[in-house]
Amino acid sequence: MKFRVAVGISFAAFIVGLALWGQSRAGTGSGKSGQGKAAAKATLPPATAADLAAVAHCQTLRKHGDAGEQACWEGLTRSGDPAIRAEGLWGTRDWRGAFDAFNDAVDGRPNDAHLKVRYGTFLFEVPAGKPSDGSDQFQAALQLNDKDAEAMLGLARVAEANFGDAAKLADKAIEANPKLYEARELLARVALEDNNDAEAVEQANKALEISPEALDAMSILATVDWMNDKPTAPPPGQINTSSPWIDKILKVNPHYGKAYETAGYFFQLNRRYPEGVLYFRKALELEPALDSARSQLGINLMRLGEEDEAKAELEHAWNDNFQDLATQNTLRLIDSYKNFDTFKTPTTILRIPKKESALVRPYLQAELDEILKTYDKKYKYHLNVPVQVEVYPNHEDFAVRTMGMPGLGALGVTFDNVVAMDSPSAADPQRGPGTFHWATTLWHEMSHVYVLSMTNSRVPRWFTEGLAVYEETAIHPDWGDRLDHASLLAIKEKKLLPIAELERGYVHPTYPEQVIVSYFQGGRTLTYIIQKWGYDTVLNMIHDFAAKMTTPDIIQKELKVTPEEFDKQFIPWVEAQYKTPVDGFETWTKGVREINDDVKKKDWDAVIKEGVAIRDIYADYVDPGSVYEALAKAYEAKNDTPKAMEQLKRYADIGGRNPDTLRDLAKMQIAGGDKRAAAATLEKINYIYLRDDKEHQMLGDLDMELGNPTGAIREYGAVIALKPVDPAGAHYQLARAYEEANNNAKAMDEVLSSLEVAPGYRDAEKLLLELNAKSSNANK
Repeated sequence: MKFRVAVGISFAAFIVGLALWGQSRAGTGSGKSGQGKAAAKATLPPATAADLAAVAHCQTLRKHGDAGEQACWEGLTRSGDPAIRAEGLWGTRDWRGAFDAFNDAVDGRPNDAHLKVRYGTFLFEVPAGKPSDGSDQFQAALQLNDKDAEAMLGLARVAEANFGDAAKLADKAIEANPKLYEARELLARVALEDNNDAEAVEQANKALEISPEALDAMSILATVDWMNDKPTAPPPGQINTSSPWIDKILKVNPHYGKAYETAGYFFQLNRRYPEGVLYFRKALELEPALDSARSQLGINLMRLGEEDEAKAELEHAWNDNFQDLATQNTLRLIDSYKNFDTFKTPTTILRIPKKESALVRPYLQAELDEILKTYDKKYKYHLNVPVQVEVYPNHEDFAVRTMGMPGLGALGVTFDNVVAMDSPSAADPQRGPGTFHWATTLWHEMSHVYVLSMTNSRVPRWFTEGLAVYEETAIHPDWGDRLDHASLLAIKEKKLLPIAELERGYVHPTYPEQVIVSYFQGGRTLTYIIQKWGYDTVLNMIHDFAAKMTTPDIIQKELKVTPEEFDKQFIPWVEAQYKTPVDGFETWTKGVREINDDVKKKDWDAVIKEGVAIRDIYADYVDPGSVYEALAKAYEAKNDTPKAMEQLKRYADIGGRNPDTLRDLAKMQIAGGDKRAAAATLEKINYIYLRDDKEHQMLGDLDMELGNPTGAIREYGAVIALKPVDPAGAHYQLARAYEEANNNAKAMDEVLSSLEVAPGYRDAEKLLLELNAKSSNANK
């Protein structure tokens, strides 16, 4: 995941545009390159040369950190020209006023492309109350002049902030204006986000060749040094703050806190959160009014569990008029923590909403304890601090917790030793109840906790995500995600990335599904390595990353092949594994459509004929409309229960997660006399959806019949947590389970709770007498 640090006002781009600002651009230039939509009528005269010079002067003061900057901007706020006034209001942080003035200016000069770029840049950077991210204004500028390099750069910045192909747009800007050094700075930033240090350094140096005062380029170069422990490795808990590049930056602007803010951004991007926090602090020491850094400091402190200080910093930023949605949403979420329960053991901290802690805690605690036991042994490593797991029943709250903004597609995120995830009681926000496998997510995120701790977060995403995806199915083959359509098509269309470039697929995808495909490819990459070289090789790679080795060097050292040779082995292996679904995808797709039509028509013979023919082409497909479910319906309709159950068993074994389908299978297994298999099937539902009291009741009853009172205690407890229609009966059943487990004290508590609800409940009265008799006998 990625967070945007606001990009500073483009000084050189602004100066280049000043010469053109006072006149309409529509219809200027020659041929296609200078033409856009038809000119609209201007109602404002061009800006005066004196006004333009005044704006340029303020920009110069800002670039050099001059104390007279504020007075300069205040002077512009009194201008009669709304475009000039907008610049002044922007400089004095009057966002609302600047917005209104820019609107007036654009209305009065509808054909001024540069003015639209300035307005777009304002919308992109302003931290509050904006109606768009500026892209509409950049596009409007390009309609007036399709060779406007500044507009292209604006779109590139928007793309960089939104996981888009920023490099492509920045390249176009450079093609239009080779002297636009800010585009080189953006390319350096994108390259460093991809962990391509060499490219980042090259682009930053090219920016400096154009402008020796390219502050953001120097900030990137300083960050590259610090991320690689240059000039020297700092002591634990400290950071490098000196650099030849910082010395050069401070000569240009002695208060340029954004240099350290840039470093903070890249350290947190690489999941080195404690160091990121220290760089954000350093940025504020140098520039106390840099509230973008203050907001990021607060958000990252919250990630590390430091809520009190986080709230103080975020409120400070908010009161300084830095009121972006991330700051606002994070403050609201912190305020909601009073509605959470916290449970601590020597090795774990659970934070669960009070309204569901009784339901969720028993399942979450048991799974987390099992993970710690398993991973301690598997990774040959013991965490030195408790791991904190926070769960959110509202997916949008989880998204705010992890990014500061709603809309995040992920289901779990790790920050150092803190895991935040959707609650086991939650439903997948995209597909509804039963499709979010919370245990898979927890095992995935806990793998990150171990690997990040073992490497001090010096490890690329392709490896950590790939290993975590591998771990999902290593514990249970039916866990984890199946082969998805996007990955299948990526294999078919030869879109898998070389291992040396796989990191890019997570950070800067070039097509919408590439992040999903990169997770799939990462998981397959680790699976291939483990199958061919063994799990100990993976542990060796972890230690190599901790020693600050690069991916190409580690591939050569541990696998004894070059990255290119690895690709030549790995890609054919993947293609061979999935040859059947790749080659038969069109046939399968056509067949599934026909089957679903036949199901609607209840043409069961046709369903069986076509289903048997295509089912195994894409055996991994267990999402809605799967062939397994269609075949089960057809066989059931024909009263062939054994074959229906066979299809549902295949569906469950592969990883099907429809609670209704799994419950149908459990009922068939009970009817067939296989209660243990039915209990195992119902356990699968517990891992994907906890808010079904009927399933808990059914599993509790089975556990009692199978002599598993411990399991029954958990299931009957879940029934009570879900506030059943018959609470007296639920407490009575839980009392029976406790009695069976020889916990008479708990049994007594529950039977009394039952009688409190229903004083004349005979079964409960009888059990109370039995428990009293046992207690009397025990005291004799």
